[in-house]
Amino acid sequence: MDPNLLILGGTTEATALARAVAAAGIAGTFSYAGRVAQPKAQPLPLRVGGFGGPDGLAAWIRQSNVTHVIDATHPFASGMSRNAVAACAACGVPLVALTRPPWQAQPGDRWQHVPDIDRAVDALGERARRVFLAIGRMHLAEFARAPQHFYLLRLVDPPEGALPLPDRAVEVSRGPFTAEDDAALMRAHRIGVVVSKNSGGDGARAKIDAARRLDLPVVMIDRPDLPARHELHSVEAVLHWLDHASTDLGV
Repeated sequence: MDPNLLILGGTTEATALARAVAAAGIAGTFSYAGRVAQPKAQPLPLRVGGFGGPDGLAAWIRQSNVTHVIDATHPFASGMSRNAVAACAACGVPLVALTRPPWQAQPGDRWQHVPDIDRAVDALGERARRVFLAIGRMHLAEFARAPQHFYLLRLVDPPEGALPLPDRAVEVSRGPFTAEDDAALMRAHRIGVVVSKNSGGDGARAKIDAARRLDLPVVMIDRPDLPARHELHSVEAVLHWLDHASTDLGV
């Protein structure tokens, strides 16, 4: 049977994989969660929106005759990744994750590791600080319980409606960014601490390099725990896996 892929996307790695798959003449569908107003165009047919949990995803895989699933979602898209593991196991369809290795602290980094968003809010403390909140728009409400801080927000799309943070500035832009630009941005807003998810990769790393240059502390949110799955870190490795994967590979 010729491959028919489902790429769970939303990252730069997913876009690179879609281009390689299309160039190789491999059939597939690129799926966006739908959290960005204007998602990047892709060389494969697009599907936007959720599937309705693991059962809905399994039904879609069966109905669409998907032969392989590649989870190239953001490392913190834990719900989708868990659903993919469960759905592929239910369908007997091989799954691989195309994911970025997490960042590792370098000399000069001042990281405080926390396990989740709530602990990141706690780590900011009671004293008012100027925070570069570089986590996207999904978890802004959690920081509303610490309104004493100034928050610099960088968002892909302009915010819709009122934001829950009373003292904030918003930068609307799409990466990749440079360490020089991020350092200038932090200086302009007199930032004293950076809050970041450990996303890995190069596209979002600039703020981490900029914080090191400016000797700023970083509250680093560690990645969520996920079920066991096969993980690869390059498009080339995924294409090689496609040449050898079959439904007897389990997950």
